[in-house]
Amino acid sequence: MKYDIEVTIYLKEGMLNPEAKTIENSLSLLGYNVSDTKTKSIITFQMEGENTEEVKSEVDDMCQRLLCNPVIHNYKILVFPKSVDCGLKE
Repeated sequence: MKYDIEVTIYLKEGMLNPEAKTIENSLSLLGYNVSDTKTKSIITFQMEGENTEEVKSEVDDMCQRLLCNPVIHNYKILVFPKSVDCGLKE
């Protein structure tokens, strides 16, 4: 079965986030009052597997080994059965 995968990666609490600070400062210069800005990365892809738990376990391994740095990042994994586009059968 095919699955749509979405991995959201974000910095752990207390980690410095220069990108978010730059965005916050730039918005302030434009007259916007924002605070506590955070940035996230979202990676989407498709993969095949026997069931949702097997796929989620493989994606967790991908995150630990390549997609993020577990020392400074947290991540959230969403796994959805692949939907059929435009009502067409696969």
